[in-house]
Amino acid sequence: MTLLADLVRASGEVAGTASRLAKIRAIADCLRRVAPEEIEIAIAFLSGDTRQGKLSLGYATLQSAVGRPAGAPTLTLPDVDVAFQELKTTKGKGSAASRQERLNALFGKATAEEQDFLLRLIVGELRQGALEGLMLEALALAAALPPAEVRRATTFAGGIAPVARAALTEGASGLARFSIRLMQPVLPMLAQPAEDAQSALGAFGKALLDWKLDGARVQVHKSLDDVRVFTRSLNEVTAAVPEIASAVRSASAASLILDGEAIALRSDGRPHPFQVTMRRFGRKLDVETSRGELPLSVFFFDCLFRDGEPLVDRPTSERRQALETSIRKENVSPAMVTSDGTAAAAFYADALAHGHEGIMVKALDAPYEAGRRGASWLKVKRARTLDLVVLAAEWGHGRRRGWLSNLHLGARDPASGGYVMLGKTFKGLTDEILEWQTREFLGRETHRDEWTVYVRPELVVEIAFNDLQESPHYPGGLALRFARLKGYRPDKRPEEADTIDTVRQIYEQSLA
Repeated sequence: MTLLADLVRASGEVAGTASRLAKIRAIADCLRRVAPEEIEIAIAFLSGDTRQGKLSLGYATLQSAVGRPAGAPTLTLPDVDVAFQELKTTKGKGSAASRQERLNALFGKATAEEQDFLLRLIVGELRQGALEGLMLEALALAAALPPAEVRRATTFAGGIAPVARAALTEGASGLARFSIRLMQPVLPMLAQPAEDAQSALGAFGKALLDWKLDGARVQVHKSLDDVRVFTRSLNEVTAAVPEIASAVRSASAASLILDGEAIALRSDGRPHPFQVTMRRFGRKLDVETSRGELPLSVFFFDCLFRDGEPLVDRPTSERRQALETSIRKENVSPAMVTSDGTAAAAFYADALAHGHEGIMVKALDAPYEAGRRGASWLKVKRARTLDLVVLAAEWGHGRRRGWLSNLHLGARDPASGGYVMLGKTFKGLTDEILEWQTREFLGRETHRDEWTVYVRPELVVEIAFNDLQESPHYPGGLALRFARLKGYRPDKRPEEADTIDTVRQIYEQSLA
C-alpha cells in the first residue's frame, strides 16, 4: 500500500514549482506508483479534495488534534480514506467526542509534514496548483494516453476519478466505455469573460447570442417518459423540481439531453435573486408548497443528445436548431444570430433591462466542449463595484506561500465607526500586488493567528462583484458573490469607503 508520505512529497513538489511541466511530471510519477484500489483516493488528495467531500470539522477541533508528530511515516492512503469515511458518517449523540477521538488517532500517526498536509486538505486550503486541466494531463502522461481522449472520457464520466482508474489499469480500452449516454450527466461547458458585446462578437464575426440568466444550471435527460434533472455538480434533483421534468416530458423527441438554467421569476417576469432560486434546491423541502410559493421556469440553451444521436461534436448552429425543434418556445432561451455590433449591444441592453446578468456569445461552428472553459463561448456581464477596506489577509499556499493573499473585505459602518465584513477574495492578485500588499499589511499588523494577519483598516480596494446574497456567516447578513480585486485605491481614505447602508440598498434594489 502507498504511504501518505509519498503523496505528500509529490504534493510538495507540485506546490514548490511554477513550471506546469514539472507539476505534471510530479503528479504522473505519483499516480504510476499507487495501487489500483488507491487511484481514486490519490486523485482526490492531489486535487486538494477528499472522496467524502466536506468533513465539516471546526477549527478548534482540528487544532486540538495537532500534537506531537510521529517519528516515521506509517500512514497509508487507505488508512486516511477510512478515517475520513468514519469522520463523515459518525453522527448522533456523542458523535462530537467520537469524531475528536478519531481525528486525534489519525493525527497521532502522522509526521509533521503529514499533519500539515491533512490539516490543509480537510479545511480546503491545499492550494498546490493541481487544477483539473493539469490533473488530466498528468493522468494522460501516467497512462501513456492522448490528453484529448482522457479529457473527453472525463467529461462523459462526470469526473476524473473513474476515468483515472480505467486509464491506469486498462489503458485505451478502458476509456472506450465513457461516452455520452442517457441518465449519465456530463460536466457542463463553461465560458470565458469578455469586456463587452462588441468585442465578444469581434472574436467570431457572426455568432449566436443568447441571454445569460443568473439561475441554477440544470441538465435534463429524457428517455420517453423517464425524465431526470441534474445540477451543475451532477447531483440529481428531479424530485425537487417537478415543473422542469414536466416541461421536458412533453417534448416531441423520444430522447434528449438538454443544458439550461432554472430560475424563479416574479409576476412581472423579472428574476428573483440567485439565492431565492436556490431555495428550491434545498435538501429538506415540502415540494408542493415550495412549488406553489416559488415556481421555477426553465430556459434551455443547448441540446447535447436527441433521439439516440449524440450532438456534442456538432456545431452550435445545428445543436440550436435541434433544441428549437424539440422543446416548446417558452422553454428556449431568447437568442439571435448576428454579425452586427450595434445589434449585439442592443440585445445585451435588452437582457439587462429584463433584469438578467448579460449575454453569451457563441461561435456558430463550435462543438460542445463539456467540462471545459472553452474559447468558443464568451460571457458578457455587468459587474458592480464597491470601495471596501481590507481588514485582514490570509497566508497563501502553493506558489503564493510566503505572501499574504486572501483578503478580508469590510464595508464602513457609520453607526459604530467600525467595519462590517462582507467576504473574502484572492482573485485578481498579480505577483506584484501580492508582494506589495504583504509588505504593506505586515507594516499595519495588529495581531495574527496561524492562518491570518489582521491589519489596521487603512487600505481601500475597489472590488468587482456580481451580486449580493444573504449569508448567516457574516455579521451584516450579506456576502459578495464572485468578488475580485480591480485595484487598490490609494486616492481614497478608509472613511471614504462604501458603507454597509449602501451595500444593503444595492441588495434591496435587487429584490425590487
